Amino acid sequence: MAGKRKGLSVRKLKEMLRLSLECGLERREIARSLSVSHTTVNGYVGRAEELGLSQARVEEMSEEELECLLRREEAGGSGSSSFDFARDKPRPDWDGVHRELRKKGVTLQLLWQEYKEVHPEGYQLSQFYELYRQWKKKLSLSMRQDHRAGEKLFVDYAGQTVPVVDPVTGGNREAQVFVGVLGASNYTFAEAVGDQSLSSWIGSHVRAFEYFGGVPRVVVPDNLKSGVSRACRYEPDLNPTYHDLAVHYGTVIFPARVRKPKDKAKVEVGVQVVERWLLAALRNRTFFSLEELNRAIRELLEKLNRRPFKKLPGSRLSWFLEMEKPALRPLPSVRYVLAEWKKALVNIDYHVEFNRHYYSVPYRLVQEEVEIRATAQTVEVYFRGRRVASHLRDDSPGRHSTLKEHMPKSHQEYLDWTPSRMIQWAGQVGCACAQVVETILNSRAYPEQGYRSCLGILRLEKSYSPERLEAACRRALAIRGCSYKSIKSILEKGLDQKPLGTPTLSPPREHENVRGENYYH
Repeated sequence: MAGKRKGLSVRKLKEMLRLSLECGLERREIARSLSVSHTTVNGYVGRAEELGLSQARVEEMSEEELECLLRREEAGGSGSSSFDFARDKPRPDWDGVHRELRKKGVTLQLLWQEYKEVHPEGYQLSQFYELYRQWKKKLSLSMRQDHRAGEKLFVDYAGQTVPVVDPVTGGNREAQVFVGVLGASNYTFAEAVGDQSLSSWIGSHVRAFEYFGGVPRVVVPDNLKSGVSRACRYEPDLNPTYHDLAVHYGTVIFPARVRKPKDKAKVEVGVQVVERWLLAALRNRTFFSLEELNRAIRELLEKLNRRPFKKLPGSRLSWFLEMEKPALRPLPSVRYVLAEWKKALVNIDYHVEFNRHYYSVPYRLVQEEVEIRATAQTVEVYFRGRRVASHLRDDSPGRHSTLKEHMPKSHQEYLDWTPSRMIQWAGQVGCACAQVVETILNSRAYPEQGYRSCLGILRLEKSYSPERLEAACRRALAIRGCSYKSIKSILEKGLDQKPLGTPTLSPPREHENVRGENYYH
């Protein structure tokens, strides 16, 4: 282990062994984490495995002992030329070795020990390693990659689409084909969807997990916009809904790095196989619905997964049943429900807006930023990761869903913003403006539900002038159009500057929370 590896600090060396022995990270992942070359990691981790070191033993050793042990030069150098492979020694079953290595906790050293128990005269550890490396080079790239059983699912859309004919109009729409490939067994899932929208992307993941009957530890997507909000080599931003899916199923989303083809080689090969063995076989058939297309895809998919490997014994299905399925995490008891996430600022009326409807939150969160999680049935509000409100979803525009427990017991004691203060502020513009505000507050079940509209009206003073706003309010009272949209339209069209007869102002409706503008004069 000469060269650059000698410059590695002992602290980093111990961390390298911890990530391998305790955390079980792949060697290339360790190299990325510590910013060292993967050859350096291969050298030290390989030496530690050869010596049979455990994490507990590493912790017990002093820095001098560890450094002396791992940085000692191997006699005879490295490379295949240093080995004298005897032809009469029993050859290991490399197919079986390769398959066993994909099982959790199985190492090449363990398999060598089992080999030596059966064949004491067999190859030594270093020779065993080298022969396996030489054998593995003959495999295709996708089969050559070492993926533990149940560890990774690679997902992407196929580049090829399938036309689906509308039986009514006769027009075509191109169906997208979602592909998922398990890393250890190459067991494949495929289905057609209408588009590459977020709902289609999430739905395909749910159906893929159900097809496999379990959940892998890691899901590796390409940097697709549906799943990754912002592509970054080191810290890609996940779509909140995609992250929500991962939390529900207890998995991790690990997007493929930009311009790193090896990160997604498995799914690219899987996509190629699907295009050749499924989509090519369907090229001359006409489909009139996604359901019909997916039935045809599922029939061919079963044949693909049962098809024997060319260079290895067994098939995708046999490998999946033997080692991959037992290693998958169980499905949760409840199926994931698609949820849309949105950030929002709590208004002074302690409501947040989603899809043009307003939902209440505890009044103490006024002016705080919260997250909204909306499904087809419910709207939930989270503050710093904790759910603070839950409502039945209501898509009625401009309406409010207000829970009494979210309201303050005394506005004067707990909130700066009160109906009376709102009217007093409007009174500084003029009597007509104050009456408009009071009319809006009186028209709601709770005066706070009119705060947004009143604030919008008062802010029009900045774009126009107090005089024009007052004139617009007089016209709004005359035509019974006391709303933000009506007053804004009057100002935009200059109607406030046109003559208007003296309106007869109707007395405001009484409300227990409103005392009127004259109360403050």
